[in-house]
Parts: sequence; structure tokens; C-alpha cells
Amino acid sequence: MVSTRAKDGRKIGLTVNSFASVSLEPPLVLWSLSRGATDFAEFSAASHFVVNVLAANQHHLSRKFSATDAEKFAGVEYAEGPAGCPLLHGAMAHFVCRKTREFDGGDHVIVLGEVEEYKWCEGEPLVFHSGRYHVTTRHPDLPE
Repeated sequence: MVSTRAKDGRKIGLTVNSFASVSLEPPLVLWSLSRGATDFAEFSAASHFVVNVLAANQHHLSRKFSATDAEKFAGVEYAEGPAGCPLLHGAMAHFVCRKTREFDGGDHVIVLGEVEEYKWCEGEPLVFHSGRYHVTTRHPDLPE
């Protein structure tokens, strides 16, 4: 889930299905923003964003932020992070990023950001694959 603060002060967020590490030095990540997203203009204008890595028990938030409801943050616990970006309570990790570039990706824009702050906690991440949520487990062929 990616969140930011719009120039008018609104908190905005959306569920994304493409988040990746690009570089360790400097620390860069990317995600893809649909040109058809309700808050496309606000995300494009934002200087910062936060990637909130959801925990396995937060599938309801994944669904909530994938909807087009204008009040996505209603009833959602969060703290205000750098640049006013919402940090979701209970998330497995937060990557606070300064947006550095955008690239054309057809019907999406690829957003590149430099990680300015990173926090994580132990637990099980939310996994979405082939249209369904899944539970992670240790691979049986790999030693602990």
C-alpha cells in the first residue's frame, strides 16, 4: 500500500501490486501507478511517498485501499510520517521515500524513489498472488 499527502492536505493511498528494490547505493525503490487511478494527479505532484508493507492480518486494508472510495483513511489507524505521509499502524515495514523520477510505462507511470527512512518489525507479510491472498511458509528444500 502506498500513501502520501496531497498538496491540499488530504491523505491519499492505494494498493499496489508492483513494488521492487532497484538499488542499494543509493537506496532506490519503484512502484507502478495506473494513469487511471483516482488520485493520479496528487501522487504525480507529491514530493514524497511511503510504501506500507502490510502484515498478513491486514488483508482488509489491502481491499479498502484498492477501492475507489474517497474516504479510504476513515477508521484506519496511522501516524503522520515525514512530509505528512501516512504510516499505517501494524504494517510490517515502512519505506519513506523522496520521489526522484517518473518513467512512462504505458498505461502506468513507474515511480522511482530514494529511501530516506526505513522501519520494519517481525511477522508475516500479506501476500497476493494469482488473484488471491496467501499465507507464507518456509520452503521445505531450504535449511533454516
